[in-house]
Amino acid sequence: PARELPLSIAEKRKLRGSQQADTEHLSRWKKWRRTSSKSWQKALSEVKGLSSYLVLWQRDIHSIEGKFGTGVQSYFSFLRFFVTLPFIVSKYGIFNSTIAYISPKNIEDNCTVYEPSGNKGLVYFYTYLKDLFSGTGFLEVTSLFYGYYTIDVVWISIMRYNLPLAYLLATFAYLTLSFLWILKRSVKGFMQNLVHDADPFQSYCNKVFAGWDFCITDPNAAWLKHRSLQYELQTDLQEEKLKQKIAERTTKEKLRIYSLRIFINIIVIAILSGCFYSIYRVTVFSQENSNDTDNENSLANLLVQYLPSMVITLANFISPLIFSFLIRFEDYTPAFEIRLTLMRCVFVRLANIGVLLFSLWSQISNCSTDKCKPCGYNYKLYPCWESDVGQEMYKLMIFDFAVILAVPLFVDFPRKTNNILWFQEFGISDNVLEIIYGQTICWIGTFFSPLLPAIATIKYFIIFYVKKVILIHTRKPEARSLRASNSNFFFLAVLLIGLILAFVPLAVSIAHIPSSKACGPFRNFNTSWEVVPDTILEFPTFIQQILFGMASEAFAVPFFMVICIIMFYVIALARAHKRVVEQLREQLVLESRDKMFLIRKIAEAQR
Repeated sequence: PARELPLSIAEKRKLRGSQQADTEHLSRWKKWRRTSSKSWQKALSEVKGLSSYLVLWQRDIHSIEGKFGTGVQSYFSFLRFFVTLPFIVSKYGIFNSTIAYISPKNIEDNCTVYEPSGNKGLVYFYTYLKDLFSGTGFLEVTSLFYGYYTIDVVWISIMRYNLPLAYLLATFAYLTLSFLWILKRSVKGFMQNLVHDADPFQSYCNKVFAGWDFCITDPNAAWLKHRSLQYELQTDLQEEKLKQKIAERTTKEKLRIYSLRIFINIIVIAILSGCFYSIYRVTVFSQENSNDTDNENSLANLLVQYLPSMVITLANFISPLIFSFLIRFEDYTPAFEIRLTLMRCVFVRLANIGVLLFSLWSQISNCSTDKCKPCGYNYKLYPCWESDVGQEMYKLMIFDFAVILAVPLFVDFPRKTNNILWFQEFGISDNVLEIIYGQTICWIGTFFSPLLPAIATIKYFIIFYVKKVILIHTRKPEARSLRASNSNFFFLAVLLIGLILAFVPLAVSIAHIPSSKACGPFRNFNTSWEVVPDTILEFPTFIQQILFGMASEAFAVPFFMVICIIMFYVIALARAHKRVVEQLREQLVLESRDKMFLIRKIAEAQR
């Protein structure tokens, strides 16, 4: 169509007139084809426009974009992405207790003893509440946790459904689909950042001539956008001054700054070590004392069970405040300060989960007596250790959700009703990292608690409306905000790191730690991964040879080399494209100089 061509309005009108003149000389068949093609394209565009009304929270996000700009809108779009993130439901709710259970084979009788702490007889109401928050009691024997799935094979008509294999593959399918979806959304932002020019003059022109957000309709939001652009320009000037200051530094000043940075990084490492050690000790204490039968139905027992979640949340809250204070003395550029602080906060949040899992594994693998060595794990304390890990992930998610709801309910709104609250800034980075932390918990816990993705979806659905109310009534956009395109790519990159790190504990749990012999679909296997080669042995011989050949070094080494060659080719192609973009920009600068030269010559000739 003429409207999509890079032409002026007069040229487009001229082109359209010539096209209409050409249609008069066409045959009836070609005229009908052209008319029907235009009608079909118009119908498709109308259907596409109507389908936009079916997109979740489309009007709400557009309203937020108009009042607060694209920076805040990027957070709510990011939150919608988590709600619509696909999760596998094929392994949930289709099995029940009427189908044959797994019978343990060649397993010590001590390893098969598992008595879930289900409530029996007359039970007080607060006991159900405690079970709801801790994942024990009646919830422990539901499809929420790993121990419920004790079925070996399901026959659907004449088809044999292998539950252990389906359980494992469904987990991998959920993580793989999440990886592909995140990768697809990251490509656009990566392409924009790949050709981004770091030239100060180019950055200045982008802010002055293309920095305004034309989606803003609210006067207050427009004033805040003015402030944001002013801050960005001030930041650019500060960075230029800092670069000049860095170039003029003497050897003595460099030695002082580098020594100070090393000292501050030692303090950061000490803080991280203190957080990790505290989480480890609290987790060990909680696991050893949460099963105290004398204190089973008390509030103290619930607090003991939630101690790891409380300490992790406290570390996630205090550490960023300390990092923001320390980085002021490291003498970095303002942009690098934001990125480094965010990366430290991300590391704290994700590493805390890793320390929690390491603490659990150290307790699970602690088999000092000879009686538990046949099982391969501490079956006395953890007869069904997968369900115990799932309960820890469940408690982390519930406590994180409770904190997100408690902050506006007990802090923001009471301060506003008492007229002591001026509009605070809506921290996009902090809120996004909060969501990434919760999603990483979901990814890790999906193997141990299959219904955790469904709970996470409900959680994000509620959080959207909570954050929307907080934003409208108690917040304003932050002055030091990142641009929407750059922030979206950065947040997706951090989310991708969280997903990759979630693979590590899952791989260790599936391939290294012995599976529980008293519960779960893998009770007849040494590890959960053994179901894969065991299933392959049932295939025909030639298929076995193909699959085992693909898993051998003879296939892995050439495959890795081909992947490396493709990766280097893509990197070289990207660099070539970047050089082309730089050359085109240089040509534009030369053309502008040529025009200025011609204008000066014309002016001189007129004199």
